[in-house]
Amino acid sequence: MNIYVTGLLWVVGAAVVTAAVAYLIRRIGETQGTMDNNEAAGQVFTIVGGLHAVLLAFVLISLFDATDAAEEDSYREADNLVAAQWAADSLGEPTRTELHDLTATYLNTVIQQEWPDLVQGDDDVSGDGWQTLDRMRQAVAKAQATDDWQNDEKSDAANKLWEVYQARQDRLNAAGNGISDVLWFALIAGSVMSVALPLMFGGPRPVTHIVIVSILAGTLSLLLFATHQLQNPYSGGAKIEPAAFESAQARLQ
Repeated sequence: MNIYVTGLLWVVGAAVVTAAVAYLIRRIGETQGTMDNNEAAGQVFTIVGGLHAVLLAFVLISLFDATDAAEEDSYREADNLVAAQWAADSLGEPTRTELHDLTATYLNTVIQQEWPDLVQGDDDVSGDGWQTLDRMRQAVAKAQATDDWQNDEKSDAANKLWEVYQARQDRLNAAGNGISDVLWFALIAGSVMSVALPLMFGGPRPVTHIVIVSILAGTLSLLLFATHQLQNPYSGGAKIEPAAFESAQARLQ
């Protein structure tokens, strides 16, 4: 289902349910003295709603930052892999050909095998990515350098492979971070309490009151939906594609 349709269903569903509850409270609930409780309920709502807003904002900002960092890590990994390959081109055979083959294998592994696992939120990916990277490191380490220039290129290739290692680890970690069950409980329970408190308010215009609490419920539902979509940067609304590795593959070919 389209993400916008899904989000709309979240918002409308929460608003309709809240409107129905508010209507039932007004229709069959105790209304005597509810206006006298508005000040006390409003003070509590200010505290609960404020704390919940801070928590939601903190979580969403963290997820936005994590998504941006995951995309940057994928490009850092791919760019350093290309740089390592270019540096290895100055080394003699059989290192040059071996690095070409291993680089192509690594890129295919990331795109074809690892990325589907990342979409599922699994940081324990399938394939031989780690082993291939280690074989690249060994190939560079045993390469024979005949002059200072080749020595510099050999060191540069080794350094770039270390950068690939670090960026790869960060990329895999991003898939398994997500949001813990405890935090989800806090977000959902806080949203429910933030909507429940305004239901206790009273006033001479029930329709206006129902519209207000429905809008509040829809807004909180929208924020929870955004949180759900951003908790894994490789799926949902974020959905980082392996474009960096496909670009590196095209350059090296």
